[in-house]
This record gives sequence, C-alpha cells and structure tokens, in this order.
Amino acid sequence: MTTRLQPGDPAPDFTLPTDDGRTVTLSDLRGRRVIVYFYPAAMTPGCTKQACDFSDSLDRLQAEGFDVLGISPDQPEKLAKFRERDGLGITLLSDPDKQVLGAYGAFGEKKLYGKVVEGVIRSTFVIDAEGRVEVAQYNVKATGHVAKLRRDLGLDAA
Repeated sequence: MTTRLQPGDPAPDFTLPTDDGRTVTLSDLRGRRVIVYFYPAAMTPGCTKQACDFSDSLDRLQAEGFDVLGISPDQPEKLAKFRERDGLGITLLSDPDKQVLGAYGAFGEKKLYGKVVEGVIRSTFVIDAEGRVEVAQYNVKATGHVAKLRRDLGLDAA
C-alpha cells in the first residue's frame, strides 16, 4: 500500500523538467505556498478540465501567494502540446519515472470502472511556505476540484 502524506509532513522535495525545457525544484519556491497536483494524462477530458480550471484561477491564486504545479508521467513534449492546445498558464512538470508521484502517494492501486488497476491517483497538495504539507487530498474529482480547493483554503466564500 502506498504511504499517504498527512498535513504537517515535510513535503518531499523534487526537481523535474517542465514542458519548455526548464526545471523546477520545489525547495526553490520556499516562502510561497505551492499547490502541487498530480493528474494521470495530458489531453484527456478530465485532466484537461482540471488544468483549464487551475489556469483560469491562476491569477487569483498567485495574488493569494500560491504557485501551481501540475505533475503527470507524460513526457515534456506531450506537455508542451497540452499547454499549446489548451492555452494553459500553469507550470506542467514531467515525472515519467513516477518517483515524485510515488513519494507523494499519488501512484498505486485505484479503482477504474470497477476494476483495481495501478496508476496515477488524482491528488492535490498544498505546501506551506516552510515546505510542509498543509493540505493532502487524494482521489479528487477533476470537475469542480479547483473551486472546492479555493473554498477549503478560505479563498472563496462557501
């Protein structure tokens, strides 16, 4: 069974490539709160909806002191196509070896259409300015998740 992170746990640090050839290291973002979300595959309907929702909310989230990182096992080239196709403003990171997915408990057994399979568990984490997990949400829904997260963080009225 995959170990799941809890609020208060230190956030596993990582350095991953982006869709545009840069790399992002989580610890370089200390001093800001970071939303790290894991999704199964670029350019699929649910993942597109979620990425577009985060992109649409990006200005407001940044104004509240948040950076947003979306992580999937897709290669950077596919992520670049995803960004271009859907006009995404968020930072997309590639984790093809699934090391970061595993460290966050976002890869493992899940139910898909009634069958148990191994794959990416759609998950979202809020990392505080000191690098600790503030919020850990597993098995989130793609649709409506960003609005729910904003409410959970007290950014929007209920």
